[in-house]
Amino acid sequence: MAAASFRVTQDDKGRHHVQLFGQWSLRAPFNDFAKLKKSLQPFFADNFTKWDLLEVDQLDAAGAATLLSSWGNKLNDNISIKSEHAELFNTLIGLTKKTDKKARADWLSPLNSLGKGVIQLMHHFAEFSRLLVSLLLEIAYLFRQPQDFPWREFSANVYKSGVNALPVTALLGFMIGIVMGYLMSKQLHTFGADVYIVNILGLSIIRELGPVLMAVLVAGRSGSAMTAQIGVMRVTDEIDALTTMGISRTLRIVLPKVLGLTFVSPLLVLWTSSWALAGGAFASNLELGISFRFFFDYLPLVVQPINLTLSLIKGLMFGFVVALVACHFGLRIKPNTESLSNSTTSSVVTAISGVIVVNAVFAILTRGIGV
Repeated sequence: MAAASFRVTQDDKGRHHVQLFGQWSLRAPFNDFAKLKKSLQPFFADNFTKWDLLEVDQLDAAGAATLLSSWGNKLNDNISIKSEHAELFNTLIGLTKKTDKKARADWLSPLNSLGKGVIQLMHHFAEFSRLLVSLLLEIAYLFRQPQDFPWREFSANVYKSGVNALPVTALLGFMIGIVMGYLMSKQLHTFGADVYIVNILGLSIIRELGPVLMAVLVAGRSGSAMTAQIGVMRVTDEIDALTTMGISRTLRIVLPKVLGLTFVSPLLVLWTSSWALAGGAFASNLELGISFRFFFDYLPLVVQPINLTLSLIKGLMFGFVVALVACHFGLRIKPNTESLSNSTTSSVVTAISGVIVVNAVFAILTRGIGV
């Protein structure tokens, strides 16, 4: 197999004539297109040089691209080529023009991305609203037909989302309580205000940190599991099978998950907040010498009971938001593994973002209560 080569001659008028030979292809093992391009560079720069490719035995995209880029991505009259090679050059020229048009339109890409994002957000909102209305209709139906309530699925979701989450919520709540108690005790002891650590820990954990920490853990644990479970049902056509049999997917799949997590979330808030307070009391005892009995006897005196009620209401709202978002993204999953992973990630991120937004709105509306 002959490697790519060339020969340069000069006519009476001093114009160069470059004739190419051999295999201008990657199949030839000894071809070095970078070296060939460097050797031919003086002739590429000369617009009067004539090029003869009629003796080229084989030409592929690599060899043609090397020559075409040096010719300015166009074929002039001083280039002689075979008809089959001309088709390859014309194809590469067409691809280059498309790339150039795309590059010129890149300045519009931020606007295009913004438009696509807005349309996608509106589509999500429409489907989310449709799912919410469907859920409310199923709840209204159960008031008339309570015997159709899916108790088995409801209890299974309570167990998986609530009972199985007790160890991790207790551990993280206790550790965060220790961290907060340790950091606050250092600052309060500097000003001689050791006893106020009960006020700070009690109000911050019961009213804010406990519900938010519970929601974040549940979104990452139970929310992602719900999305993945519904997604697998989509991939295996189980949801389509339910529709074929005339069984409402909202009643049998969405409603038990939403009601189960909404029911168990206030209990998880109490559990998480209790362990966080225990961690704070432990750190206060080590750093400031405040006894556990004094900590928990003084706590209800400085934290109004209404804060506990607000915390439980937050737990209800956060559980509802996390479960509904998880079901929404689960039902949107397409029958492929990439869509499953992307939707699960989007579900967790959206659920946590929704919890933070709901918490901010709730904090503004109740800013004058219990403080």
